[in-house]
Amino acid sequence: MKNHTVSFVVLGLALAVVAFTPGCGTGEKESGVPPTLYTCPMHPQIIQDHPGDCPICGMRLVPVERTAGKPGGDGPPETRAAVELGETGVRLAGVRTMPVRRGTIASALRTAGTVVPDETRIRHLHTKVDGWVERLFVNFTGQEVRAGEPVLTIYSPELLASQEEYLRARESVARLSTSSLPEVQRAAQQLLSAARRRLELLDVPAAAIAALEAGGPPQRTVTLTAPVSGYVTVKNVVEGHRVEPGAELFQVTDLSRVWIDASLFEADIPRLRIGQRAAVTLPFEPSKTLEGRVVFLSPTLDPATRTLPVRIEFANPGLALRPGMFAQVTLDVAVTEGLVIPDSAVLDTGREQLVFVESVDSSFVPRTVTLGARGDGDVQVLTGLWEGEKVAVQANFLLDSESRLRAAFAGAQPSPPQAPQAPAPVRGGHDGHAP
Repeated sequence: MKNHTVSFVVLGLALAVVAFTPGCGTGEKESGVPPTLYTCPMHPQIIQDHPGDCPICGMRLVPVERTAGKPGGDGPPETRAAVELGETGVRLAGVRTMPVRRGTIASALRTAGTVVPDETRIRHLHTKVDGWVERLFVNFTGQEVRAGEPVLTIYSPELLASQEEYLRARESVARLSTSSLPEVQRAAQQLLSAARRRLELLDVPAAAIAALEAGGPPQRTVTLTAPVSGYVTVKNVVEGHRVEPGAELFQVTDLSRVWIDASLFEADIPRLRIGQRAAVTLPFEPSKTLEGRVVFLSPTLDPATRTLPVRIEFANPGLALRPGMFAQVTLDVAVTEGLVIPDSAVLDTGREQLVFVESVDSSFVPRTVTLGARGDGDVQVLTGLWEGEKVAVQANFLLDSESRLRAAFAGAQPSPPQAPQAPAPVRGGHDGHAP
C-alpha cells in the first residue's frame, strides 16, 4: 500500500511539471496569447495563473492583464511600465500636465544668518592720562551717542599742568615778540606750538584749547567727547572711578552698517563670489527687504558643520537689523537658459530622476532625465525630453505606483503548483500502536 501511494505522488508531480512547462499543452508559445494572471487586491505579491482565493487574507483573486514595457532605448526603465489611463482615467486620477518649454532659471541660494556688528565700526574709548572721573554723561549700556557729544569729565593733574604749560608758552611768545633776534622769536613760537600739540594729543577738546588761546584760565577738569557716533555696547566706568592710560572706558559701535554671518554648503562654493548681490527679508516686516553684498568668503570650512562661512554687508537704516537677530538671506546667482519643467514633475528615486511623459493616447510613459539648475519652482532639463512634450506635474506618485505594479505583473512568471503532500504518519500511543 505504501508503494502505491508513492507512485501516485510521483505521477502527480510529473503531470504538474508537464502542464506548467512553457511550450507544453496550451501554453503561451502555442496560442501566442499571454496567459491571464490573478492577483490579490490587498497583497499584490500573490500572483498565480488560475483564479482562486488569497492564501493570506482569503479575498477573491482578480485578473490582471499582462503589459510589456519597452526594454532599452528611449523606453521606460525596467522596473516601470507605461500606464494607460484614457481621458476618463486621467480626469478621475487628477493627473495634470504641463508642456516642456524653453526658458530661463534665475536660481538663488537661500540661507539663514545671524546679524553681527561691523568690526570696522567699533571704537574703544580710553584716556591717555591718569585721573578721576567726576561726571558721566553716558550712564548705561546701549545709550546712543553722537560724535562730539560729551562723554565724561575728568580731573587729571597732568592735563592741568599741560594747560599751564601752554599758557606760559603763550606769555613767552607775547613777551619775546619785540626781540631783535629772529631766532628767539622763532624758538618761542615753536614752544607754543609744541604745548598746543601736547594738549591735542591728550584728547583735550578743541573748544577748551580755544578758551585758553582767548586768555581763559586753565580748567581743573576737562570734558572728553565721543570720537564717533554709535551705541555704547561696553561700559566699564562709574563716577569717581580712577582711570589710567590705556584702560577701556567705553566701547561705541556704529550700527549704520552691519554684517550677516551665514553658512553655505560645499556644493554651493563655485556659485559664490566677492561682491555678489544679496537680499534679506525682515522677520517683522516681510514686505520690506534690504540689499547688500558679499564682502568675505572664508578660506576654510567649518569642520563641525562642513559649511563655508560667508559674510554679507548691509546698510541698516532705522536700525532694522539688530545684532543677534536671525535673518533669511537670498543670494543672486547666474541666470541659466534651456528646457524647463516644473520641479513637481520630477520623481527622484535616489539613483535616477524620472518624469511621466503623456502620449497621444492619454497614456503615460516613464522616462529618465538629466537635470541641471533649479530655481523658483522650475528645473532645467539637460537630456531626456523635447520641447513641447507634456509631462505630468500632479498625481505623479499615483502614476509611479501603477507603473511599478504593471512592470511587476509583466515580468512575473506563473508560480508552479504545489505538489500534493503525502499524509503524515499517525503517531501511536504509549504502546506504539495506533489508537
